[in-house]
Parts: sequence; C-alpha cells; structure tokens
Amino acid sequence: MAINQKQLLTLQQKLSPQQIQMIKLLELPTMQLEQRIKQEIEENIVLEEERPGEAEEEPRQISVEEYLKEDDTPTYKSRINNFSKDDKQRTVYLSGGRSLQEYLVEQLGYRNLSERQLRLAVYLIGSIDEDGYLRRELFSIADDIAFTLGIETSEQELERLLEEIHELEPAGIGARDLRECLLLQMNQIPPTTRSRRLAKRILEHNFEEFVKKHYEKLIQRLQVSEEEFREALQEIRHLSPKPGNLYAEGGSEATPYIIPDFVLDYHDGQFDLSLNSTGVPEVKINRRYVEMMREMVQPDGSVKSENREAVQFVKSKIDSAKWFISAIRQRHDTLMRTMQEILNYQTEYFRDGDKSKLRPMILKDIADRTGLDVSTISRVVNSKYVQTPFGIILLKSLFSEAMQTDSGEEVSSYEVKTLLQRFIDGEEKRRPLTDETLMVMLNDKGYRIARRTVAKYREMLGIPVARLRKQI
Repeated sequence: MAINQKQLLTLQQKLSPQQIQMIKLLELPTMQLEQRIKQEIEENIVLEEERPGEAEEEPRQISVEEYLKEDDTPTYKSRINNFSKDDKQRTVYLSGGRSLQEYLVEQLGYRNLSERQLRLAVYLIGSIDEDGYLRRELFSIADDIAFTLGIETSEQELERLLEEIHELEPAGIGARDLRECLLLQMNQIPPTTRSRRLAKRILEHNFEEFVKKHYEKLIQRLQVSEEEFREALQEIRHLSPKPGNLYAEGGSEATPYIIPDFVLDYHDGQFDLSLNSTGVPEVKINRRYVEMMREMVQPDGSVKSENREAVQFVKSKIDSAKWFISAIRQRHDTLMRTMQEILNYQTEYFRDGDKSKLRPMILKDIADRTGLDVSTISRVVNSKYVQTPFGIILLKSLFSEAMQTDSGEEVSSYEVKTLLQRFIDGEEKRRPLTDETLMVMLNDKGYRIARRTVAKYREMLGIPVARLRKQI
C-alpha cells in the first residue's frame, strides 16, 4: 500500500484556556464563586485578597513585554456599585448543634446495653437516613459490621437492638417503612380514646386500603360511623411521615442555604438591580512579585541565567492571575447583562410578583436580546437566584413555554397552572376533579390543552391524582 502526502484544509473550533475558565465561572452561583476565588488565591501566589481601605486601582491590560516596565498591576473590585442604599454590614453568627445521629447515640448511653450491643446499636444508628428511616436490610448491615468492626452478628440480634432504637426520641425513628413508622408513633400515644384505638387498628390491619383511600370500603368493614372514621383519620394525620424532620437542632448537611446572586429593589416605580457580592473577595495582583522581577533584570534588559527560571515562573503566575481576573469581570458583566434583559422582558411580573403576569419566555428570547448564545444564557440562569421584594426567585423558574388560547393570544404556562391550582383548591373533596374534567374546564376558559398536559402540569405543581386527593 503506497504512502501519499496531501494537504487538507479543515476548520476547527478550539476554546482558549481563558474561555474555558470563563465558562466554568459563569456556571457558579455566588456561594461557590466565593469558594472558587479563595481556592485560586491559595493556588496562585501572585493573587491576593484586597483589604478594605486599600488604594483602589483600575485594572489595565498589560502585555507580557510590559511586565518589567509596568508600575500598575491588575486588580479586581467586585463591590463597585453593587450595594443598595439600604445595605448594612452585618455580622453573621454561625452556631452548630448535635446531629440526629449524635442525639440518638446520647440516648443509648442511658440504656442498659453491653459494650458489644452499644457498638452494634451505634452502627445501626449510623445507617439511619436524614428522614429517620432504616432503609437497608439487616443482613446487609450484618455483613458490613463483620467487615468494618470485625464483629460477627445475626439479623435476630440486630432486630432486638433495633427495637431498643425504636424506643428513642423522636418517635418513629429507625422504622423501615411508612406503616411501621406510623405504628411506632401510635404506640407511644396512650389509647385513651376510641378514635386513637380505631386509628391504630386501621394502621395494623387495613393499611393498604387506607393508603389507597378506599374510605367507603373501610367504613363498612370496620362497622363505624363516618364521623368516627373521620376522627380516626385526624389522629393519623397528626403523625409525622418523616420522624427525622422532628429533630432540627443540628440541621442537615443537605439543607439548601440559598444566597441570591442578584438583588432587585423597587422604589417609586423604579427598579434597582445589583449583583450580590457579599462575601466575594476582591482580588488583585501582588505588586511584590513585579518588584522582584524588576530586581532580577539587568540595566540592559537581560536576565541572568540563574534567575531565568524564577522570572518565567512569576510571569506564568501573573498571566494566570490576569486571566482569572478578566474571567471574573466578564462573568459579572454577562450576569448583569442577562438579568437586565430578563427584567426588561418581565417588568410587569417584577412589579408585584403576580405569576399570572409572567410572559411566555424561553432561553432564545433572552439570547436574541443580549446577543449571547443560548448555551451562555442557560449557564447564567442555572442555579442562580434573584432577591426581590416578594421573595427569592430561581431564575430558571421564570422561563415557561407559550400556550395559545382560542382567541390566538399566547399566554404563559404559569397562567394555566395558576388556574389549575384554583380549580383543585375549590373542588369538592369527596369527589375530586379528574384530569379529564380539569381539561374540559380549562378548554371552556379558552385554553387549548390536552389531558396529558393537564396531568403534567398537575405533577409539576406537586398535586396527586384525584383518587389520592379524596377526603371524607
């Protein structure tokens, strides 16, 4: 087979390191941006955090050849014009408490358990999730104990220890399913009334019918009146399906703390939009390293051979710092540009927070207005929040598809969801409205919508099907 040489002309798109860095920074919300800047300060010796009260210098673009001549070095100030007139410096106090597992282990210390039993019980508690359930099989936990603790145990021994855990607070802890969880809570309530005894009987012997809300069938089977059955249901509703949530001293690592990326104020008919830079460090290039490079350079501009490696190292770090500062600036400019267009597009909604005033809006609408790519807009709105006078709003939730009415007018899907919620709130709870009935009601209002779309919107609103909404 002959070997031939030929020239090919191809067009390839490659991202520069600065573009890649910009894309990654654009996706970060405020809390993660703060962590990312602090990480960069630790990794790059040239970068340093600018302290309040230090002289502020405007960043300038400097070429590599000017490093040894330039007196001004780039700096980044994240707080320029980013405060509203009402902002005040507030000290944030952090406090910690015991976790649920620590609280349970502390209670175990008051029970008469041997050292072996205590170690096994502590391991069982460690397997309880944040909702308070033990969702793993006991034989799997026994295998893990053999590998990690070197203790041979059986399901029967773990079952006895689990019964000890079931007696701890909060009530229902360590249950393996919802039925067991509710029964554990009922067992700790004195059965002093007929309604409590009936509630326990329903959970013990008729749980499946209760979950499926076959109330008429249950009333006939239990031979009770409707009023007695309603009182028993009320006792069950007082129980918690997630006992782990009853303990909140230590909180959970998964607790979603939201820090808004934008702050939007509305006064006297005027909007005031700013970036939330609270906690985001201001960074600049440390001038000492530029001075160090200047000292290493001879009067004729040459560098001694023993200093070349050091000069090259510092130059690379300054390059990296300049790229990082530039990417931060570009990120903030892109965020403000995008949020301003969203504000302009949804002005009526941001005046009072009425979701019925939301206009249909997709990513392409904002991309066309800003001149940015759709993927860039997607990165901006993903996991970003805006603080408004009526609450903290996820930017992504402002985007909705358009629906057409009989008159040809385009409306937001939020308007349909609001109407759907209103229909369900006003329904007769004994005979909840089916998706088919809801579709007919919406069509009568002029909204062209199919039954499967009604079901989709209902699920998005977190509303169960008609059978599960039934009450007696």
